[in-house]
Amino acid sequence: MPLLINRAVAEDSWLLVDEDNLSAHVDEDIVVPYELFAENVDSLMQAKGALGVRINGDQNLDLVLQYLDKLALVAIEFPAFTDGRGFSFARILRRSGFTGQIRAEGDVTRDRLEYMERCGFDAFAIPADRYSADIANAFGEVTVHYQGSADDERPIFRQ
Repeated sequence: MPLLINRAVAEDSWLLVDEDNLSAHVDEDIVVPYELFAENVDSLMQAKGALGVRINGDQNLDLVLQYLDKLALVAIEFPAFTDGRGFSFARILRRSGFTGQIRAEGDVTRDRLEYMERCGFDAFAIPADRYSADIANAFGEVTVHYQGSADDERPIFRQ
């Protein structure tokens, strides 16, 4: 699965762990599912490597917001095109001061990349069947935006 970080193709340096292999990787940069994060938050705060959490729209973002200063990555899953809660999650994270990586995963499509970036995403795990060499051209295709966003809070009439 190709990964775009800050509009460039990059290697994924994060390791997704589950309950079975969590203890073997506490010194590495790990991403844990939300459920595992919620159950082990105290011990995860003691880990030596960087910490990330994977969340979806059905889960409670409030727990993640409590630990923003300890997290380096929040991966937000988009289970379907019709589920836009991830856009709101990214926006809330940025408004709350999160400066780490926000990664879009799941149903990530070219036509939504720029909108995701405007909400605060800076990394995109794109399914292989949707990836093309010109995918980075999706950014900047729309040159005028009426609404404010994570990169510029001002609506068009204030610009």
